[in-house]
Parts: sequence; structure tokens; C-alpha cells
Amino acid sequence: MNGKSAKKPAPGPDTPILFTNVRLIDPASGRDGPGSLLVEHGRISAIDPSGSAVPANARHVDGQGAVLAPGLVDLRASLGEPGAEYRETLRSGSEAAVAGGITSIGVMPDTDPAIDTPALLTVIRQRGEEIGLASLYPHGALTRASRGEEMTEMGLLQKAGALAFTDGVHAIGNTKQMRNLLSYAHFLDALVMLHPQDIDLSRGACATSGLQATRLGLPQVTPAAEAMMVARDLRLAEMTGARVHLTNISTAEALDLIRNAKARGLRVSCDTAPPYFSLTEEAIGDYRTYAKLTPPLRLEKDRLAVRAALADGTIDAVTSDHSPADADDKRLPFAQARAGGTGLVTLLGVTLASGLSLLDALRLLTVNPARLLGLEAGTLSVGAKADLCLFDPQSEWTVHAGELPGLAQNTPFDGWTLKGRVLKTFREGREVYTAPATATGHSSST
Repeated sequence: MNGKSAKKPAPGPDTPILFTNVRLIDPASGRDGPGSLLVEHGRISAIDPSGSAVPANARHVDGQGAVLAPGLVDLRASLGEPGAEYRETLRSGSEAAVAGGITSIGVMPDTDPAIDTPALLTVIRQRGEEIGLASLYPHGALTRASRGEEMTEMGLLQKAGALAFTDGVHAIGNTKQMRNLLSYAHFLDALVMLHPQDIDLSRGACATSGLQATRLGLPQVTPAAEAMMVARDLRLAEMTGARVHLTNISTAEALDLIRNAKARGLRVSCDTAPPYFSLTEEAIGDYRTYAKLTPPLRLEKDRLAVRAALADGTIDAVTSDHSPADADDKRLPFAQARAGGTGLVTLLGVTLASGLSLLDALRLLTVNPARLLGLEAGTLSVGAKADLCLFDPQSEWTVHAGELPGLAQNTPFDGWTLKGRVLKTFREGREVYTAPATATGHSSST
């Protein structure tokens, strides 16, 4: 999966690009079929253009039947910088993202220091533009230093460009403070992302209650810890009218609560990540720390419930939940190892293996997360930014930890063979990633 990505692309595309012989999939419009697409000045200028509409100097990209879809939009990813650049940097994370077809990233604010000031938020966005690969959209911290105590200047962060507010994996246990935060977010009409895990029940735990955790002698947390916090946050959302987004939902009970809340008209949405519909507690094996995640991997009945919720629309988006770690973070006894896994490069392939149609899988990765964040992204409509992902849904590649783009290699999918190989990624009409075999293999251009 290693490939070439531009270190610093030119300010704008040099020439128009005509994509031919591609399968256009646009979840925003429901289109799924063969066609062609013209890009000019960094935007989509025509779908199935006539010959006379194509500029004479256009670069021709023959997709040879590959899928051309909107660039993926990742709601949530931790990128390490600032404070943990040894795990991942904004540049290395961006390189991993575009290798996975991701062109827009919601950057988590629970860094060191936390993204809790307009100045730091602006710096992160500017660094993204300087790097020039994926577009970086840092979320603002809900509380100072993501400690769950003092409210940040949410209004100023929103003016500086924060599209959502969250303390990342740090749940806020103080119910009164959570109500205050949601009340103010409602005033701002801001999206609040919450990690629902009861703090007291989860403290010190590293595995889901069950036979596997008992066999390994690991500190356990009941799956009800998620549903209990979901129930609280849904009640607070109902009280305040705030827009609440629940992250990394992994249990059947929590999904039932969210499904019912949506039926009652609450302004609630949720996401999950690939491990929770692809893996179970069995993946931790004999203390396999690459599979130590937060929340911990669940039972088979929960995995099946997550898959069902993807299909019925209860889950609004699939995120990478990218959480970088280095070797020292993971080469520790299981209970002490850092929780989290990388997910940028594997996001597309594992989601395509979920059993959903291509159109439905891509909807969870493109237009849905874009709409949640209010981004101009996730669509192939004329006039939209030409953020594009060209991939072969049948081409296989094997995940090898240690050989992935980016610094972090702590993937729970190490050794998996996935379908859905990204051939090229474009951001605003600029080619920012090319798979190694593209020059002589699947996608040709002139």
C-alpha cells in the first residue's frame, strides 16, 4: 500500500483533467454507473461532457473501469501533533490519509496542548494548507485541556473554523457541566461529539466483560457502560435541543437507544469505526495489544448489531478513529499498553467488506460525514471541489504493519487481505497520491 504522495503540491492544477472509462459513484445523487468527468480549475466542471466541451490541453485519465468516487471524509482522526509527533505528525497522517483515498479529515483536539484556543486551531488549519495533501479541519475542545471541567471559548473557536466540539475519548462525567456545555452549544448551533463511556465503570478496564477477558485475567468493563452514558447524553440532548453526535458506538443496547431517539426526532447522530463491525473480543488473542482499543472490542452479538445499524441507517458515518501509537506504546503488558489503532489507510477496504453495496458503503464515508460537518465535500456534483478517489473495488492488497504509509503502524487489521485498492487521490484537482503500480498498471493517463 506504500505509494507516492506529493510533498508540496503546486498552488493549483496545471491542466484540466478528463476521467474516462470510470464507474462514477456519487452517493449524494445516487448515481452508480459508467461515465466520464471533467475537472477544471480545481472543480468538477462537467459529468459526461461532450467532446467539444473538453479543452484541447486536458490530461486524459483512463480509469479502465475503476470506481471514481468523492474523496473520503473522515469525521475523526487523531494525528499526534502537537505533543506526540513521535507517534504521528500532521504530514505523516496526511500522507496516510490520501493513500487511503481520504481528502478531508476532522482532526481531534485532545492533543498536548489541546486545541482549545482559536490561535492553535488556526495553526492546524494553516499547516494543512501548507502540507497540501488532505484538508485538515481541527475540532475544538469542549473543555480546557479536554479535562471535562472548564468550558472553552466555544464561540471564538467556532469563528476560527471549528466545525464540531469534543474532548475526544475523554468522557465528561459531570452531568450538570455536560448540560451547560450542550445548552451553550445549542445557542451556537454547534455539533458536539461525545465519547459515551461511563467513567466509573470504565476506569482501569481494558477488555469487555466476558469469557475472553476472564480467561486472560484482564480488568473488565460491562458493555452497559456505553449504553448508560448514551442514555444520559440523549436525555440531555432532549432537554437542551443541542446537536449531539455519539462516537464509536459498539453495542446493541446503545444502538437501540439511538434508534429510538432518532424516531422521536432528537437531533442525534452517531458513528462507528471498522473494528466494531469487523472484529470481536477474540481478536485480542493472547494479549495482542494492536487490538486494544477504546471502547474495547465487543461480543459477536454486538458486532452483528453494528452491521445491522449500518444497513438500516441508524449509524450515520464510519470513521477511521485513527489513534496512532509507536512500538513502545504497544510493547507493554496488555493492561498498560496504549489503547487505539491506526485506521486511515484501511478505512475504505474494511468498510467495503461490511456487506453493504458500494453505494451504501461510500455514503457512510463521503456525503454523510460531510453533511454532519457542513463541509463542501463528499459529492461529484458539477461545481463541487474536485476531491476525488479512484479505486479498484476488486483489487486486493494485504495489510502489513511496518509497511503502511504514515508513522503509526498499530493496526488491528495486520495480516488482513482487503479489496479496494486506491489508485489515485485528488484534492481540488491536484493528484496527491498515486499507487506504485498505477503508472504501468490499472489507471493510465496522458
